Amino acid sequence: MTTAKDIMHEGVQCIETNTNLVTAARMMRDLGVGALPICGEDNRLKGIITDRDIVVKCLAEGKDPNTCNAIELAEGTPFYVDASDDIETLLQEMKQHKVKRMPVIENKQLVGIVSEADLAQHLPEEELGRFVEAIKSGPPDHIV
Repeated sequence: MTTAKDIMHEGVQCIETNTNLVTAARMMRDLGVGALPICGEDNRLKGIITDRDIVVKCLAEGKDPNTCNAIELAEGTPFYVDASDDIETLLQEMKQHKVKRMPVIENKQLVGIVSEADLAQHLPEEELGRFVEAIKSGPPDHIV
């Protein structure tokens, strides 16, 4: 049985809840990633911030990325899977929540993240295609 831990990207780096968005964007650039988990002082997952969040929820709204903190853009309770969850459970959760990245938790701590790219390495092409179709976003963002 293939588990989330088997296919996750290890060594994922968190940003703190009070990290400003300029720092978050630079960290994404330096790490070559499009998303960062947000962790609290207890090192537990509080949310995820994406490069798109920074653009749409901060810059496009006229907010200052130097004063806007990562946790301000996190919405609701973060979704995650347990490291021992099988790949079918992982896919089901990602499809249900329409997310391209899923944090992986073990013993209440973040141990990795599964991205679309990770799935592409482990799923047959047909199954990957069904996954991409299932999570694609709805209508384009409303432009005023």
